[in-house]
Amino acid sequence: MTKALEGVRILDFTHVQSGPTCTQLLAWFGADVIKVERAGEGDATRGQLRDIPGVDSLYFTMLNHNKRSITLDTKKAKGKEVLDRLIRECDVLVENFAPGALDRMGITWEHIQALNPRMIVASVKGFGPGKYEECKVYENVAQCAGGSASTTGFDDGPPMVTGAQIGDSGTGLHLALGIVAALYQRQTTGRGQKVLAPMQDAVLNLCRVKLRDQQRLERTGTMHEYPQYPDGKFGEAVPRAGNASGGGQPGSILRCKGWEHDPNAYIYFITQAAVWPAICKVIGEDGWIDDEAYATPQARLLHLKPIFARIERWTMTKDKFEAMDILNQYDIPCGPILSMKEIANDPALRATGTIVEVDHPTRGRYLTVGNPIKLSDSPTDVTRSPLLGEHTDEILQQLGYGTDEVAMLHTELVV
Repeated sequence: MTKALEGVRILDFTHVQSGPTCTQLLAWFGADVIKVERAGEGDATRGQLRDIPGVDSLYFTMLNHNKRSITLDTKKAKGKEVLDRLIRECDVLVENFAPGALDRMGITWEHIQALNPRMIVASVKGFGPGKYEECKVYENVAQCAGGSASTTGFDDGPPMVTGAQIGDSGTGLHLALGIVAALYQRQTTGRGQKVLAPMQDAVLNLCRVKLRDQQRLERTGTMHEYPQYPDGKFGEAVPRAGNASGGGQPGSILRCKGWEHDPNAYIYFITQAAVWPAICKVIGEDGWIDDEAYATPQARLLHLKPIFARIERWTMTKDKFEAMDILNQYDIPCGPILSMKEIANDPALRATGTIVEVDHPTRGRYLTVGNPIKLSDSPTDVTRSPLLGEHTDEILQQLGYGTDEVAMLHTELVV
């Protein structure tokens, strides 16, 4: 069985997280990803947050599966020659350097097009064109500039970033989609093109419901689904909503049995209109089913705090999994707050390949995420990340260099 992107060759000039997320996803789908690194150094994350001295960190290994590594000094003439051969042979060049860095390396769009007019050049940048386009951006900066932080947290506290890497990994996912779209269009046009995914844009795309709410707020001056209603005041911008969904189905995180000593003994509970009678029966408030104060979704918006307080009195009598089992019998939407330890040991996630164990020659066996996207005709086999420069000779030989030439390149210290 062939892979979805089999035959596609990616020249990977990415580092840290956003770019490697993109190229790893493409590698999982079967593309041949050639990661270009500096000899002796490599991707900065190889040495960051190490838990084993002298061994590639989990930060690196979990972002660079299924790739090959070549070390190359592009400042030297022979290094540039090798790079030009790679450009001719590859379909996509992916980079997440600081703005202008690729041009300063001499790898301009014009140079690439002269060598390979079918080449797609895909870039992650912090900001798109505008007054901030030259700024360097990291994960939390992207979350702040993209609207996530201002709308995350509780109303009486400061803006907050989320633990999900929506700036880095989220942008990498967006860029991967852009690359696949450009490859598809190339089948018709025969031409390569530039693909740009600014981190600010990607975060905003993931925060679109808050942009929706900004317009609703400007039109009406209030939003009934937010916890500030009906007692609090709304300002000019969308406020932080705590754990409320802010959508059409009110929800909240509620304590479960054991919350006093377990920081994750909580459940997310949604008071979906269709199952309101079932909710009332489960918590022992049958009278609310026909009570005018609670009978309709609109009426309940005036009483969400006491409603969730009463539901929480029930959830505190059950652990989160017991509550899940009961609520699911009635199709009441809910979900346990799962810790990373619980997720790591979840048998269902392991069975589907969402969590996998991988063997590494120096690290040993470790746990990592697998491909979150499942294709029925192209299953993903997660292989380990490459050692620094592990495939240099192999790639040079595939580019047409003979054994003596490969040895010479080593002697001249260009790889």
